[in-house]
Amino acid sequence: MKVSLILSLSLLSCLVSIQRCHGGEGDVLLKFLEARQTKQLFTTNVNEGQVGAEDRVNSALGSIIPQKGSKEDDKISALPGQPSGVNFDQYSGYVTVDADAGRALFYYFTESTQDPSNKPLVLWLNGGPGCSSFGNGGMAELGPFRVNNDGKTLWLNEFAWNNESPAGVGFSYSNRSSDYVTGDKRTSEDSYTFLINWMERFPEYKNREFYIAGESYAGHYVPQLAQLILSHKKIDPHIVLNLQGIATGNAFIDIETQNRGSYDFYWSHAIVSDEVHEGIVLNCNFSASSLSETCYEYKTQADFSRGNIYYYDMYARLCGSPQNTSLPISGYDPCTRDYVDPYLNTDEVQEALHVRGIPQEWSSCNSPIHASWQDSPDTVLPIFQELMQSGIRVWIYSGDTDYTVSVTTSRYAIDKIKTPIKKSWYPWYFQGEVGGYAVEYQNLTFVTVRGSGHFVPGYQPGRAFTMFSSFINGTLPPDQYLK
Repeated sequence: MKVSLILSLSLLSCLVSIQRCHGGEGDVLLKFLEARQTKQLFTTNVNEGQVGAEDRVNSALGSIIPQKGSKEDDKISALPGQPSGVNFDQYSGYVTVDADAGRALFYYFTESTQDPSNKPLVLWLNGGPGCSSFGNGGMAELGPFRVNNDGKTLWLNEFAWNNESPAGVGFSYSNRSSDYVTGDKRTSEDSYTFLINWMERFPEYKNREFYIAGESYAGHYVPQLAQLILSHKKIDPHIVLNLQGIATGNAFIDIETQNRGSYDFYWSHAIVSDEVHEGIVLNCNFSASSLSETCYEYKTQADFSRGNIYYYDMYARLCGSPQNTSLPISGYDPCTRDYVDPYLNTDEVQEALHVRGIPQEWSSCNSPIHASWQDSPDTVLPIFQELMQSGIRVWIYSGDTDYTVSVTTSRYAIDKIKTPIKKSWYPWYFQGEVGGYAVEYQNLTFVTVRGSGHFVPGYQPGRAFTMFSSFINGTLPPDQYLK
């Protein structure tokens, strides 16, 4: 099934007027988790508490706000360096989510290549926290274009997902500096308000089948936004957001299983020694409010023994390494960000995207926003369980060569839910080869993508597209090779 797709809602990406931030989405999440572990060691439990949806629903959320933009103004005639043969409409611009603060979120939207009037709508969110969904997801993973290594021209992504959140991220902004100190709650609220007002600009998508997908720290964003939408639905059954399902990939959803699963993954993939792993197993209680000094010493040894390998894909070469030093399982270029950054910092590109205040300095992630993140519950598993009982489709997927948020952490998190199995673990196929493995639980589906790192649609685009199509169609990934 072909989909119409909001590729990127730039939730708390890089503030365009501040210092360029370095490191990608996985680097940012690793630093975020390490900071939380340090707080857990020397202070008390960092769990800010699970924010209930009833505490977040109020009459102001989702209100219609006067807008400067319009659908006609947001239409992109063509992006600089765009290849020939483009057969879909694309749009980008801003939606104001707080008129008093002057807070507006940047979006990029592409319609389906065929009959967009009858296709579902998908919102894609990247994580961080504080990383751009447009630059990371839209331009490097699942969008219609990829940037060539010249940083100036584009090529068509054969497996783009249109085939067959916070202000300060990417090009999003606020006129109030305090808005750049934010967190989970503000992100979900702004995302909801964005969607309600975006629908006014694109009314043909009101009540269309709607899905939310994302990766990494979007393991928080996606279920929290879904919970908020469904909570508003209870109050107002006529809400225009017809949410049908969510999918999160290599997603941080539970701090205990993130820590425990990461070190088990290191050991099972020959990154740490038996002795170090045993020391962690015997001395680290990741469910406790604090960690012992002995545990911390073994963790330090484990982190050091990882060496200099690519965060996002443990088998890929490093950017800058000679081409023939290693043979990655996927064809992903680890230097992709080095091509996207100069492209999005080109005046002509920003003008085509309708960026306000050109020129602006775009960057993949916003370190100050990440460093000052306010609220982040230790676990969102209760939200997943709530969504599983709501009747919407709930999928969790993992690329199996990512060690930032490994497949092991996802499996451990799902084990905590303790939902019965409907279809046992099986291999699924893409072009005659195993694309990964899947298991169907009661109200939950878990899928792995073989040979993929953190950015699944970027590392294994064909396999990822097969998985995504199954998700949208409400079917399991194919258990045999289909010609």
